[in-house]
Amino acid sequence: MNIFDIVGPIMVGPSSSHTAGAVRIGYISHKLMGEPIQSADLFLYGSFLATGKGHGTDRALVAGLLGMKEDNLNIPNSFEIAEEKQLKFSFYNGKGLRNPHPNTVKIQLIGISGRKLEVVAESLGGGRIKICQIDGLDTNFTGNYPTLIVHNLDQPGHVTEVTSMLGHKSVNIAAMQLYRDGRGGNAVMVIECDQEIPLESIKWLEHLEGIAKVTYLSLED
Repeated sequence: MNIFDIVGPIMVGPSSSHTAGAVRIGYISHKLMGEPIQSADLFLYGSFLATGKGHGTDRALVAGLLGMKEDNLNIPNSFEIAEEKQLKFSFYNGKGLRNPHPNTVKIQLIGISGRKLEVVAESLGGGRIKICQIDGLDTNFTGNYPTLIVHNLDQPGHVTEVTSMLGHKSVNIAAMQLYRDGRGGNAVMVIECDQEIPLESIKWLEHLEGIAKVTYLSLED
């Protein structure tokens, strides 16, 4: 345990889990999208659904989708700002997830280019979060590092191509996770890095045979 676990984050309250954590989930989803968001459907589970409105969870999530961080004083006004920026959003009772964490949200996004992204995330308390799924495939990362998510066919060579590219660009891998839905089926790599990955390298990955989708979380403003 460190001092941050005790005192919590610098934030607009009232709750580090229901407010600050919700803002961060929205913000990380905004960064993963990589472009302005046109519409968002948000499915709330557990305590997020039962008590979230009183804690401002709904406004916090929308604030994050607009690119606000936890200490932004405009968080309570996020609905009005979203209307000004023509971000359409709707909230629903969450269903279908197996044994979700009490503070869970599933967010389905459409960007201005038509790009789609689905994120399932949990708020763990103290402003900490976990991204549990990207586009229906399991993940497990915090959003504290530049993170590369590569959806690919489960075929030999893809992991080597990605890690070789990172090595060529002098990007060190902090953590790497591999998931698949079955042998030869859909797979995903989740790679947390110590450095930012150049944009041209992301574009290069997108055009490789067998790569279905590349999503990148940059921590640069």
